[in-house]
Amino acid sequence: MELKIKRLDEKAVLPIRAHKGDAGLDLTATDITLEPNDCGQTVVVYHCGLAVEIPEGHVGLVFPRSSISKKSMFLTNAVGVIDSGYRGEITAKMHVTTDAAPAVYKVGERFAQLIIIPIPEVTITEVAELSETERGEGGYGSSDEKLSAPDAAAEKTQDVESTTTDATMVAADSVSGSEIAE
Repeated sequence: MELKIKRLDEKAVLPIRAHKGDAGLDLTATDITLEPNDCGQTVVVYHCGLAVEIPEGHVGLVFPRSSISKKSMFLTNAVGVIDSGYRGEITAKMHVTTDAAPAVYKVGERFAQLIIIPIPEVTITEVAELSETERGEGGYGSSDEKLSAPDAAAEKTQDVESTTTDATMVAADSVSGSEIAE
């Protein structure tokens, strides 16, 4: 697939994959601005100086990089969505989580990643009833109530062949939470 990219800033760095096979194309900050949000808080806006032409039938998703776990911030909209018709600059708005000196990305650092995925054509059909499932309408932790940790371990153990070694059983126990590694 071809991804057409337009530089809006001469300092812009074309997106790259850090490693062969990586899903995300890393975006590099060319500028950082501040702006107020609707709650009167200040958000940090990272600019990459690039616009993209997402192919028809696809969507661009902007995710934070895993290195954000070392920073004092989070992406304000969790995941940015770039529709195929959008032609403006790719930016990411981050909320700072501390009043102390925050750890933030700097100009020249990779701050987010762009992932391009196909989107299916969807036909909306209104129905009176939906098909029944084992889960039903349960959500927001409902499976925690139905399946306790010992039950989950038993369920996993049933799936394992009878020739399972003792070492495998110990591993299954530690996954279920009955044994905590120090």
